[in-house]
Amino acid sequence: MDSSKEDHQQLNSVVAGCINVDNFDGKDEPNSDTEKPESTPLERGEPGETEMTSFTGNSIHRSSSRPLLDLSGAAIQGNFEERDPTILLPNQSDDISHLALDIGGSLIKLIYFSRHENKPVNDRRKRTIKERLAVSNVNRRSYPILGGRLHFVKFETSKIYDCLDFIYSKQLHRGMDSRHWQAQGSDTENTIIKATGGGAHKYADLFKERLGISIEKEDEMDCLVAGANFLLKAIRHEAFTHMEGHKAFVQIDSNDMFPYLLVNIGSGVSMIKVDGDGVFQRVSGTNVGGGTYWGLGKLLTKCKCFDELLELSQRGDNRTIDMLVGDIYGGMDYSKIGLSASTIASSFGKTISENKELEDYRPEDISLSLLRMISYNIGQISYLNALRFGLKRIFFGGFFIRGHAYTMDTISFAVHFWSKGEAQAMFLRHEGFLGALGAFMSYEKHGLDDLKAHHLVERFPMGAPYIGGNVHGPPLGDLNEKISWMEKFVQKGTEITAPVPMAPPGTTGLGGFEVPSSKGDTLRPDASKLNVGVLHLVPSLEVFPLLADPKLYEPNTIDISEHGELEYWFTVLSEHMPDLVDKAVASEGGTDDAKRRGDAFARAFFAHLARLMEEPAAYGKLGLANLLELREECLREFHFIDVYRSIKQRENEASLAVLPDLLAELDGMNEEARLLTLIEGVLAANIFDWGSRACVDLYHKGTIIEIYRMSRNKMQRPWRVDDFDVFKERMFGSDKKKSHPYKRALLFVDNSGADIILGMLPLAREFLRRGTEVVLVANTFPALNDVTAMELPDIIAEAAKHCDILRRAAEAGGLLVDAMITLQDSPKERSSSVPLMAVENGCGSPCIDFRQVTLELAAAAKDADLIILEGMGRALHTNFYARFKCDALKLAMVKNQRLAAKLIKGNLYDCVCRFEPAS
Repeated sequence: MDSSKEDHQQLNSVVAGCINVDNFDGKDEPNSDTEKPESTPLERGEPGETEMTSFTGNSIHRSSSRPLLDLSGAAIQGNFEERDPTILLPNQSDDISHLALDIGGSLIKLIYFSRHENKPVNDRRKRTIKERLAVSNVNRRSYPILGGRLHFVKFETSKIYDCLDFIYSKQLHRGMDSRHWQAQGSDTENTIIKATGGGAHKYADLFKERLGISIEKEDEMDCLVAGANFLLKAIRHEAFTHMEGHKAFVQIDSNDMFPYLLVNIGSGVSMIKVDGDGVFQRVSGTNVGGGTYWGLGKLLTKCKCFDELLELSQRGDNRTIDMLVGDIYGGMDYSKIGLSASTIASSFGKTISENKELEDYRPEDISLSLLRMISYNIGQISYLNALRFGLKRIFFGGFFIRGHAYTMDTISFAVHFWSKGEAQAMFLRHEGFLGALGAFMSYEKHGLDDLKAHHLVERFPMGAPYIGGNVHGPPLGDLNEKISWMEKFVQKGTEITAPVPMAPPGTTGLGGFEVPSSKGDTLRPDASKLNVGVLHLVPSLEVFPLLADPKLYEPNTIDISEHGELEYWFTVLSEHMPDLVDKAVASEGGTDDAKRRGDAFARAFFAHLARLMEEPAAYGKLGLANLLELREECLREFHFIDVYRSIKQRENEASLAVLPDLLAELDGMNEEARLLTLIEGVLAANIFDWGSRACVDLYHKGTIIEIYRMSRNKMQRPWRVDDFDVFKERMFGSDKKKSHPYKRALLFVDNSGADIILGMLPLAREFLRRGTEVVLVANTFPALNDVTAMELPDIIAEAAKHCDILRRAAEAGGLLVDAMITLQDSPKERSSSVPLMAVENGCGSPCIDFRQVTLELAAAAKDADLIILEGMGRALHTNFYARFKCDALKLAMVKNQRLAAKLIKGNLYDCVCRFEPAS
């Protein structure tokens, strides 16, 4: 069904990715129809014991009233989605759209599934390599790589008609994809949508009237727990602590997650002991919650909204209202029982002895005193319940928290104080979508149960949400027609405009763009603190099996949260932007629409940097690798797919022209001299890095071959980190110990041009000469001038024309299946050669995170006894301290002075040759 402009213009209040789960309005009028889980006498204002309600087994009712959705093996890949989480569903084969809602008093949280039309790549090379590596989709059926995504969107409940228009415009209320229902008819009479929250009952008739669908209400408590369990299992940096303004992420072991206490702070407070999936007890609660703060605050300060009251508290001084221990004991501590002078002895206690009226007190002080009183009490009661059941983990969520730093600090302080530091309060980044996730999981076949953290990749695109799109991008056509300029990025009221993907009329956005979902409404203050990304589900990602200890593995080498580090790297990235934008525009032919997209990319990425400068942990745990990946994702979001494509081609051609002479020179050496020359060659060729300002400046001093020779001539040992002799002894043995060739070596390659052709390929050839299988591991997606796995076969085919060793090995490894070269060897001779193979790493960044690699790479690692990490991104920025179950050689030239000084106490262009025997 075509979507008219009028339909799309009504979508003016959707703000993707903002999250609040609550049963608390925060409005002037209470939501009288909001249903809560069974309340206790205390919450009803009645005296008596808090009753414990127990839920066991799989308490979420599964409904098969909608077409079944297969979310098994969900995984995260790519970065071309909305600001809020979208989940890829590669195993989904049916063209269906699921929809689930959490309709609260203030916000509507919506989750929907979209089909993706990307076809799997199934060329002969990949099939040959998969067969040799014995790669199979164990317990998985065949699926397209990008099967679908779960999109997460937010609306204000007061603008529910915008939500209805959004659902209608995308035809999400139909049981099938819009193309399918057009062929089958448009009857929605039997369509049932899952929803939770009080609005699921309140607005049921409206959904029926406007969309012709029925709402099936799911229990809020069931959904809350199911959503929390999913997030804690599936999102790596989901839980965090917040003390004295410092956010620290906590890694939760999904195998040792239960039991825990979930404290949901809405109007009142529910405390839930969670023992497992579908097994939980509501063990306590209190009627002193968010509604208490808002209600008393409204009466005492005349504030008109919840956010205004919170804003007041940040400027308050509670000492003018609260009675402190020091007020009682003459400014002294009561050290005998462990109370400091600043401890609150009585909230609002100081007002008793003062002859003042309400108007004599500052509203800011009243708001802060209220906030502390309620937060401290919730923290104390929560800890006592945790103590009662022997629980160490306490997770807090709900509308009352809404990303407010001081609220989290006060709750954390209370838990820390009363537990004497033995327990800690933890919060969830995605807590606002708990209910919507739980409602989604109530469908009979949702597939989220078995999702693992390594299957999820979180991206933070800035553009408007849209269905479809792939890494190569759809034809853009006339952007004057298809791109709308709109206010999209909001930083404390500052609006940054950028082009936003849109959907052509008559489509659901598959392979296209979507109409803007906002006409300028700014995010509410609380929403700006709730940063969630797009969750892509990629079942083809695995944990690298050669990590010595995956639980202890941390990819990032430098902690950029340290003083001055974040500012420095932000400056480096900012200074690189003009050159990067110029090359991005040039890579698309320098057209007007390319210039517009280039400008939009710059605005979007600077908006990211501004947000992260304000709150470094806004997008989760932040490392330099995350910043570099964010830049590449942002380029792809605006459809700059391979910015350095022409530069890579030019440097490849120049390097291939001199390769025969280099190989001839190497063949004239003895093996020990050749090995040293090869390592020198890798380090010298690693100078070609368009991500380094120092290296970019070198390009003005000569041709690529001249720069390479200059770099080779300056290679003098000892290097700053020099384990070459240890590596040489492992390769050739010694008088005391014989050595044997490696069985299989994984070579993680870096840049195109001289780096791969004059550096890593000759080194790979040496391993092949010694009978070692070689697997070249390269990026899945382009990043700077890094070589990609898709480019390797053509490069190797050209190199193989000049080298029998490479030619035989490449054919044995399936790389020359389609290559147009003359094969003179007999089949018997070729089959006896050790193979040279190439696999994707699953990345589109200069760095690599070994917690998420492709199935092919994981399979190749099974028989590997050596890995070589080459380049600053893979061996220094990340993985410098990583340990592996096999031998590891880390090779890089340091092309950043600050990194050289901090990491190896060296200088620009110093080299690292670090050999680490198997752990």
